[in-house]
Amino acid sequence: MAYDEQFAQRIRASFELQPQAVRTNITEKKMFGGIAFLYCGKMTVGIIKENLMVRVVSSKMDRILSTEHVRPMDFAKRPMKEFVYVSQEGIATEEQLLNYIELGLEHAKQKLNEL
Repeated sequence: MAYDEQFAQRIRASFELQPQAVRTNITEKKMFGGIAFLYCGKMTVGIIKENLMVRVVSSKMDRILSTEHVRPMDFAKRPMKEFVYVSQEGIATEEQLLNYIELGLEHAKQKLNEL
């Protein structure tokens, strides 16, 4: 496995705090050499190496990128639209992790409404 299973368990536990309608629609998929958590088939967050990968709605990208411990996701050596990496220091507490999970869920829900 290319990702930290304890970190994945933290994310799973955070999803368990979500309403039933969210929890029952979360799936996991191996992607980018790590693992991604999808809501109704739309990517929300994931683990790539030691980083948390988060999908963020475009209107919030500038604000999120100005946050300490956050940088553009450059998986393919160039920034990916609406993706950020958060280092371990940025998700030291469960509250911080939950905040990023909420951002990822917001992105997925927005994309689902656009269909």
